[in-house]
Amino acid sequence: MSRIGKLPIEIPAGVEVNIKGNLVEVKGPKGQLSQEIASSGISAKIEDGQVLVSRATEQKRHKAMHGLYRQLIANMIEGVSQGYKVELELHGVGYRASNKGQLLELALGYSHPVMFYLPEEVSVTTETKKGTAPLVTLESFDKQLIGQVAAKIRSFRKPEPYKGKGVRFKGEQIRRKAGKTAAK
Repeated sequence: MSRIGKLPIEIPAGVEVNIKGNLVEVKGPKGQLSQEIASSGISAKIEDGQVLVSRATEQKRHKAMHGLYRQLIANMIEGVSQGYKVELELHGVGYRASNKGQLLELALGYSHPVMFYLPEEVSVTTETKKGTAPLVTLESFDKQLIGQVAAKIRSFRKPEPYKGKGVRFKGEQIRRKAGKTAAK
């Protein structure tokens, strides 16, 4: 049995879960999400204020999907009740970040600033303090979407291994390499 798949998912107060066939809809104070269970051998049901995910057989494909769909539903419930937050730091001389609504403007050492429109489900704030790296904070109720947006922003200037310049997640450790002078 899947260790993740067999765990029940608690439904917190203020969150409404509806299961219609193979479609799971979650509605909460932060937003509304839905997930279709594509695998025919996986089913979800609500019992005693918990969501239980089960599989029909012990086939390898059903085992693989069991824990996946359980965790996707758990992420949806956590997202609509508490939300998710990702922080990105900009390390480098002259690197800046500012936003006007959903438009994020990044100065990352290119000849022109990078302009990026964020989806409506993701809210962004930028913070610049003297002596610290500029900080971009993303908040959303959709874990998959916020991760995808954060990865896209990071891809504009990935951290390089020699000086560590670039966009990185807050607290991320960059493996540094020695330069040419260390080779002697």
